Amino acid sequence: MRSFLHDLGDPQEAFPAIHVVGTNGKSTTTRLIEALLQSVGLCVGTYLSPHVTGWSERIRVGGAEADFERAVERVRPHAEGATQFEIVTAAALCAFADAGVDVAVVEAGLGGRFDATNVLRTHVVVLTNVALEHTEVLGDTRELIAAEKLAVVQRGCTVVLGDREWEALARANGAAEVLTPGMSNLALAVAAAEAFVGREVDPHAADGVRLPGRLERRGDRPLELWDGAHNLAGLGYLLPRLPARNDWVVLVSILADKRPDLMLEAVSVLGDRLVATESSNRRVVAAGELAARAERYFRDVDAIADPHAARARALELAGPDGAVVVTGSLYLLAELSDPRHRP
Repeated sequence: MRSFLHDLGDPQEAFPAIHVVGTNGKSTTTRLIEALLQSVGLCVGTYLSPHVTGWSERIRVGGAEADFERAVERVRPHAEGATQFEIVTAAALCAFADAGVDVAVVEAGLGGRFDATNVLRTHVVVLTNVALEHTEVLGDTRELIAAEKLAVVQRGCTVVLGDREWEALARANGAAEVLTPGMSNLALAVAAAEAFVGREVDPHAADGVRLPGRLERRGDRPLELWDGAHNLAGLGYLLPRLPARNDWVVLVSILADKRPDLMLEAVSVLGDRLVATESSNRRVVAAGELAARAERYFRDVDAIADPHAARARALELAGPDGAVVVTGSLYLLAELSDPRHRP
């Protein structure tokens, strides 16, 4: 990644950065920081992953989506051998440098130590939370996973933690200051923004921030909510925030490395009916296999591989007075949002 960026003129050196790592809440925290920094007059570059509504969602400059195709074309001549994520990351960093941003707020993709985003001139690191995920890559304990995520800390950084548990690790990695404002995304964002600008910011400047696929209401008859909770910790946040009722139809796709049986057991508290589907991600559990695993937790289970057909079936099962929750994978939400894939 550093060699790739060197060929592009080392765009990552053109601006200071806030690096956001963690298991859940990274995109929301990143967007909240963006809004807070913009409210004090800074031009902000923002990098998110994955997307829900479209690829252009990933690269933002000055509070708006950048020209994604142009950004990618800018780096393509130097991209031989690079992965898709590396190419998009490089495109974002070049777009930020070209725009002359005052600061970039960058969400890590996976872990931290070996993530393509770990090339920044970082002033502030935010660790949202740590849960068991990507254990085959990051380690099979929370301590090992935290070590991989906090490996992005550079000497002299300020580190903002959702959990005081990782303070010693942050300091051992070179943090000059460690802040523990609480677990909420907004509290983390305020602390990160204030650490960067060196003064207080108004939390209400982020009141209008909304991300697609996060407790997103997509319909009323039936009630239809989309949420990209893609692991047990994400479901732990989602489930108590859903309207209390016992007739939810659950439409779900889950990746194989996300402990699917435990996720199915968790969502079974919502009702008796589940529609299993699949995204095109290579790690997905096939709809038929997911349905077979779900049968021990749900009375009625359908397996429909095509996400749009699966959604139509879930809405039919719910009826106009019922409720559907679409969850388990941001990749599923992205495919349902893509008009090119609609029947």
